[in-house]
Amino acid sequence: MRETLSLLQKIEFPAVARSTLDTLQVNLGYRCNQSCLHCHVNAGPNRTEMMDADNLALIPQVLQAQGIRTLDLTGGAPELHTGFRDLVRQARALGVRVIDRCNLTILSEPGQEDLADFLVEQGVEVVASLPCYLADNVDRQRGDGVFERSVAGLQRLNALGYGAPGSGRVLNLVYNPQGPSLPPNQQALEADYKRELATRYGIRFNQLLALANMPIQRFGSTLVSKGTFDTYMDLLRANHQDQNLGGVMCRSLVSVDWQGWLYDCDFNQQLGLPLGQGGIRRHLRDLLAPTPAALNVPIQVAGHCYGCTAGQGSSCGGALGH
Repeated sequence: MRETLSLLQKIEFPAVARSTLDTLQVNLGYRCNQSCLHCHVNAGPNRTEMMDADNLALIPQVLQAQGIRTLDLTGGAPELHTGFRDLVRQARALGVRVIDRCNLTILSEPGQEDLADFLVEQGVEVVASLPCYLADNVDRQRGDGVFERSVAGLQRLNALGYGAPGSGRVLNLVYNPQGPSLPPNQQALEADYKRELATRYGIRFNQLLALANMPIQRFGSTLVSKGTFDTYMDLLRANHQDQNLGGVMCRSLVSVDWQGWLYDCDFNQQLGLPLGQGGIRRHLRDLLAPTPAALNVPIQVAGHCYGCTAGQGSSCGGALGH
């Protein structure tokens, strides 16, 4: 699934300067209750990689040592990790903002019936995947019946106050294109989502995050097999905006894989491009020092980075100019 790496490393990309570390994004494992066509992690029900207890215990220590303000939990479905809830409790006890990247259908999985109540109890921000407000489009990308279960999940979160103005219970949705195209204008699409979801299902949410599909893992392999990899890369490069370089997530974020290894972003993680250069891998333990040398290394860039700077820009927080 890393067959695009050699192609991406041949493409030059401007240097990106590291800023102050603000966010620790942790992939708790690749197990998921879905197998989405666009998934850059290649997650699914049959994946077994999950973070062990020793690495899990390092996360609150690193949050404290570095004064990190945001813990961004992802997967797979991060909630399927048996240590997910304890980790959330520890981070919130430290006053850290916690984001759960939720696929919504996890809320109706057996054994997760009380998950929504837990999230609201802990004040967790929910970033939920919903690539369209139309059932056919979502089910085509994510599997039969996913849209119906996603709507039920959103309605459950709404019933607990998520997405309500002034509630402080943040519910953001994530859109990504169906194929090798750039996302449309985020603000205009957000207005469409809010209108359609409210009219059809009575659903409310705070913000829509429009993300570009990255030419890596499952999506990248599909591009290669269909002979459209070069065309998509040409599209991304042709729409590169220099002003987006200042807002890319890798400047203030460090990504952690299920084994505790560090990367500049989640996409580099999936490509096996570790934080730093020279073949030296750095670990969560390296962030326990007050001024870790691990943060004084250049950010690794390659052709896929154009996915973050094309058009309106794309990051874990949506369009860069939003």
